[in-house]
Amino acid sequence: MEGEAERLPLPRRGRRSVFRQERRLGAAMLAPALAVIALVAAYPICYAVWLSLNEYSVITPGLSRFVGLDNYREALGSSVFWGAMKTTVLFTAISVSLELVIGLAMALVMHQAFRGRALLRAVVLVPWAILTVVTAITWRTIFEPELGFVNTMLSALSLPGGNVVWLGEEGYALGVLIFADVWKTAPFMALLLLAGLQGIPGELYDAAKVDGANAWQRFRSVTLPLLVPAITVALIFRTLDALRIFDLPYVLTKGANGTETLSLIAQKELVTNRNTGLGSALAVLTFITVMGISFLYIRFIGGNIRTLTEEEE
Repeated sequence: MEGEAERLPLPRRGRRSVFRQERRLGAAMLAPALAVIALVAAYPICYAVWLSLNEYSVITPGLSRFVGLDNYREALGSSVFWGAMKTTVLFTAISVSLELVIGLAMALVMHQAFRGRALLRAVVLVPWAILTVVTAITWRTIFEPELGFVNTMLSALSLPGGNVVWLGEEGYALGVLIFADVWKTAPFMALLLLAGLQGIPGELYDAAKVDGANAWQRFRSVTLPLLVPAITVALIFRTLDALRIFDLPYVLTKGANGTETLSLIAQKELVTNRNTGLGSALAVLTFITVMGISFLYIRFIGGNIRTLTEEEE
């Protein structure tokens, strides 16, 4: 009788009371984290939005007037903004695509069992561990036109490109920027994909071998479908990071020769030109762009992952 009484459902009022208590407990536990987020993230964003609606002077204290959306109209009507948008999107699309392919290949190699695998994993992660500024200085030196390694090697081998000023010509400069970014961050992509590979049960590969599937068929039918969640997470991280790229192009080219990104033009207006209102508007537009692409990832790709997981279950 006591066991049956314990299994009886709570009355409606009791359930409501328990629900209210759980909500209060959840709110109390989330309050400290929300307070920290409000101080660290929400306040700077709101302040940037407020500055973008004003004509603000850094030189003359107290000189500020509300101009509404004028700074946004100026930014959206500028060819510099749309040029930076085009460069940022092109850089993101090419670099993230290459990082996905190279990172997946690296992850597949590191996932195999062989002697020296631990050493290989450590060596592969070295570029990712190097500071971005150090990476940029290194590649700027390597592609230096007079004494750089690339031009010296090409000239010694009598190959085309020995006299190219890589960071001084449009097209080449963007190519070097993409190359340096892929070299540094492909290992990060490989690390995320390697974690996904290690979560795939080995029994599935054994079953596929019994059915006569070759290596390509096992990759296409077993590895790739089960790796979709890890690929999506890696793509989200790298895409959002690439859209906000600043330090690499700043050190390599200062944004010259077709390498000016959204973050660079915002920094230029804020720091160099001391145009706080327009610079804040550019920063807010960059934030909106990143958030919009995040929403598209979560809305479409994230929904597909949930559907795939439910079907597997």
